Amino acid sequence: MKKAKTEPHKIIQTEMLPEYDFTGKKGVRGKYYRAYRQGHTVKIHKADGTVSTRYFTLEDGAVMLEADVRRYFPNSAAVNTALRSLIALIPKSPSAKSRLNRTDRSMGWDE
Repeated sequence: MKKAKTEPHKIIQTEMLPEYDFTGKKGVRGKYYRAYRQGHTVKIHKADGTVSTRYFTLEDGAVMLEADVRRYFPNSAAVNTALRSLIALIPKSPSAKSRLNRTDRSMGWDE
């Protein structure tokens, strides 16, 4: 059986809906930045009066880039390419690795 193809609905809107009027309000860049990095809680108030609470943290292995870094690496492919280039420069001999670790600690970097 073939399924009938349906065209996605295209809504073209040139102006913001009235319920999204932010006239006279100013946003503060980075207001919740630190809290977001540590994890955050979202409370969802449902129509029946109940409240659902969800807890969010950065996924294991996720990395949040600072704004100045993001200018150079706008997506994960760019970051991975750059890091692979750096990995190629890391010495593979054990003695070089121990020297590298001592340098990292002296610079305040964690292993």
